[in-house]
Formats: sequence, C-alpha cells, structure tokens
Amino acid sequence: MKVDVVTTTTIRRPPDEVAAYAADPAHAPDWYANIESVEWETQPPVAVGSRMAFVAQFMGRRIAYTYEVTEYVPGELLRMRTAQGPFPMETTYTWRPTGDGATEMSLRNRGRPAGFSRLAAPFMARAVRRSNKKDLAALKRLLEDGG
Repeated sequence: MKVDVVTTTTIRRPPDEVAAYAADPAHAPDWYANIESVEWETQPPVAVGSRMAFVAQFMGRRIAYTYEVTEYVPGELLRMRTAQGPFPMETTYTWRPTGDGATEMSLRNRGRPAGFSRLAAPFMARAVRRSNKKDLAALKRLLEDGG
C-alpha cells in the first residue's frame, strides 16, 4: 500500500522568507518534532544533488536516512528523496504567495513502505499526517511569533 500525505498551512510571512528557512536542513530539528539531527554529506547550500543525513524517531523507532535533493526552485519547490530504511520516501515542500503577504506551504510525504512496514502502511499514513500537522504548526509559530 502506498502512503501519500499532503498537509498545508498558511504562514503570515513572505514566501521567500518561509522557503529560505524551511529549505535549510540546519533548521529541520527546530520545527520537525521527530528529527534529532541533520548533517550535510555534500557542501551547502541546498541544490539539486545535495545530500543530507537525517536521524529521526518515528513510530517509536530510531531511523537514519539520507535525503538527496531531486528538484529545487528557490522560493517555490523543494523535492527530496531517500531509498533507505523501512519507508523509502519522497518529501516535497511547496510555497505559494497568498496575495496578502503570507505564504501557503504544503508538505507532502509519499512512498511505499517495505518489508514489515508494508503491513503498517495505513497506520503510517495516519502517523505521518499527525506529524506533518504538528511540524507545520511548529514552523508557523516559529516564523510568526519567533518561537
């Protein structure tokens, strides 16, 4: 079973500001509750081909994986993919101006769980949806209120 979750929020900050912050992997532990650390495997800044090693906790398990940036349009789109671990996944961020100086940000996670995780796909989709909502709410608080 495939997992495909899209979560969207509006952040009262300009798109270039939201995108610059969210696309910088160094900030991921600040707004992703489950991400413990990120280390560059290539030289910053983010570009197509950039690779970053993430360590996270998800559904009670510690997982380590490397994302590779597959598409990047500064201020508009960031797409990263990993083929590692029990849940090979693609993560996509999009940013769109709302017309009132704010930004609509979407976070999409999609993939096909492998091995035992395949049996847990329906639960994983719910867990990803809950996590994404919390993470985008944290990003919104951080950027709108300073924390």
